[in-house]
Amino acid sequence: MFDHGPVRGHWKLLAGPDDVLELMDTSAAGVVAVVRNAGATFLAPVYDELTAIVCSSGTPRSHIGIMSREFQVPCVMGAVFAGGEPADGVEVEVDCSGPEGIIRA
Repeated sequence: MFDHGPVRGHWKLLAGPDDVLELMDTSAAGVVAVVRNAGATFLAPVYDELTAIVCSSGTPRSHIGIMSREFQVPCVMGAVFAGGEPADGVEVEVDCSGPEGIIRA
């Protein structure tokens, strides 16, 4: 991954290609995309619009970690939610400026 200052956006679980198609019809701007699978190539059409990506699996060497670095989209890999995962639509801050990414609701 790469260092990136904090960004703010709206939490949105993307479970598969249909969710990405929906964003393509509207906009992915301001979206913090949440995915479960570190190999989720279905994000490709909206990578350049996303505010940040949070993945609950994988490492920085996973497909999403590599792609986020190339597109310069802040990304947290292997995210763990101590207090529970935010609900869709909640504004969050993703901070990748330190050794570990931090998500603040």
